[in-house]
Amino acid sequence: MDIYIEYSNEQDKADPPEDFENLVEDCAKAALNEEEIEDDAEVSVTLVDNERIRELNKEFREIDRETDVLSFPLGDENGFEVDPDTDAILLGDIVISLEKAQAQAEEYGHSFKREVAFLITHSLFHLLGYDHITAEEEAEMFAKQEKVLEKLGITR
Repeated sequence: MDIYIEYSNEQDKADPPEDFENLVEDCAKAALNEEEIEDDAEVSVTLVDNERIRELNKEFREIDRETDVLSFPLGDENGFEVDPDTDAILLGDIVISLEKAQAQAEEYGHSFKREVAFLITHSLFHLLGYDHITAEEEAEMFAKQEKVLEKLGITR
């Protein structure tokens, strides 16, 4: 399985964790394996600051406050579109506020890498169709996230 990452860093408040693109690839492969998806996949990851993620949150969710991550899935109940050049399924877009991630890592007492890996994995499961509106959905999604992070050796 190949993971194609479209990556953009549009902020200057925090440096991404070391080897960031490999971290995204590892999280994506592990999440897809958890879902028993063997297809190549493509995902876009954009790093922003709190101000920009607040603007996006207001524009797309009508919530006027910063958040840590936003997910924009391309798939739906009928499946995923496929990139005709690579035959990879198009998962969607992930937008992470590194500024917020850094603050949360400090608040939760774990590494910045762990926080960013959590946000990537969390967002990937949203791109794969999971949500956490009900307590049952949240429990299932968070269990999958923790399983993926444990497999990668990225724990608290």
